[in-house]
Amino acid sequence: MNSARPQWFTRGIEHIWLPYTQMKTAPEPLAVVRTDGSRILLADGRELIDGIASWWTACHGYNHPHIHAAVAEQLARMPHIMFGGLAHEPALTLARRLAALLPTGLDRVFFCDSGSVAVEVAMKMAVQLWLNQGNSQRSRFVAFRGGYHGDTFAAMSVCDPEEGMHGLFAKVLPQQLIVDLPLDALSRQTFDGLLERYAKELAGIIVEPLVQGAGGMLFHPPQVLRHLRAAADRYGLLLIFDEIFTGFGRSGTLFACEAAGVRPDIITLSKALTGGTIGLGATVATNQVFEAFLSDVPDHALMHGPTFMANPLACAAANASLDLFEREPRLGQVAAIEAALVRGLEPARALPHVRDVRVKGAIGVVELDRIDDLRALKRCFVEAGVFVRPFRNIVYLTPAFTISEEELNRLTGAVVSVLEKWTRP
Repeated sequence: MNSARPQWFTRGIEHIWLPYTQMKTAPEPLAVVRTDGSRILLADGRELIDGIASWWTACHGYNHPHIHAAVAEQLARMPHIMFGGLAHEPALTLARRLAALLPTGLDRVFFCDSGSVAVEVAMKMAVQLWLNQGNSQRSRFVAFRGGYHGDTFAAMSVCDPEEGMHGLFAKVLPQQLIVDLPLDALSRQTFDGLLERYAKELAGIIVEPLVQGAGGMLFHPPQVLRHLRAAADRYGLLLIFDEIFTGFGRSGTLFACEAAGVRPDIITLSKALTGGTIGLGATVATNQVFEAFLSDVPDHALMHGPTFMANPLACAAANASLDLFEREPRLGQVAAIEAALVRGLEPARALPHVRDVRVKGAIGVVELDRIDDLRALKRCFVEAGVFVRPFRNIVYLTPAFTISEEELNRLTGAVVSVLEKWTRP
């Protein structure tokens, strides 16, 4: 192992501001020089098996040749062009293909550049739908404890204010209604009563379907989504599914909403949309939502337009990613990963301080009663040859769908062995 840090690292590290990091006390990040498949090659020569696919984005693994070729071809032709007053084939083809894959009726695609912005656009659509009808009262949202929807301002307001990362902003964010998911009779009664009381103030309901990701890797059954759909219809609210995490196979079906047989009014997509290659987001609405913006009044248009929306390189990557879902057995691979995660993580259930072990699709979770030193635990995983990034009291795996059986076994084995030492009295 070469312990010398590369010059680009030593010269640049003093000028960078890292995400989710207390820069005063945090250790330096790992210097990466290359990725391949499910492997991360570090500057010091070490190679790690990636257990989280770069925040769940690299569903086909890193550097897939088909995506690489599509981006290279697009780069030579047209790396970027503004989307105002102009259009291009990669974006229009991608919009058509997404509409064909999503539940019937989700036909209008608005592109942006990230998941958080996709949520911002969805919320803006929901509020403006009412404004365009002359109703300025319906401006609030129902969201759920354990939920996470991004780090931009409106998105922060619908995250869990207590368990999330944005409690510092609680007094300055828009005040939304954050409640428990309607999982049982009592929580359904509370939820239904809340809607009855506040319906005239509400624009919509936003939820991560089946899996609340960064809020704790919390799973809920499909009937919860059916209850939300019925409640939204009862009070005339828009139902927004945030599928930035679950979209494109992560929970076992191409989209989580398929498992419940529920169509939202708006769905947000990002992360695995481009196969983890380039940032791209999409907010997809029904024609009923879209038609609420059609008017002879110019201000009734959706006045939103990120500079790099529908970037041709990103759209080319996304189209190539969809090719791979069509040509290669991705959902079958997810099913195999699910079975392997169940087998591989089950021994952790018997360890001290382990509260739960749960798996859904290509998501494996070990929940502890606490993790006293996250930094030290992360270091233990690196020493075991894997890149796993626990948060709060959660150790999780969200590998690439193309990960080999041997690599996946090493990941689950590392989780169990590291936690066995970690939880030892």
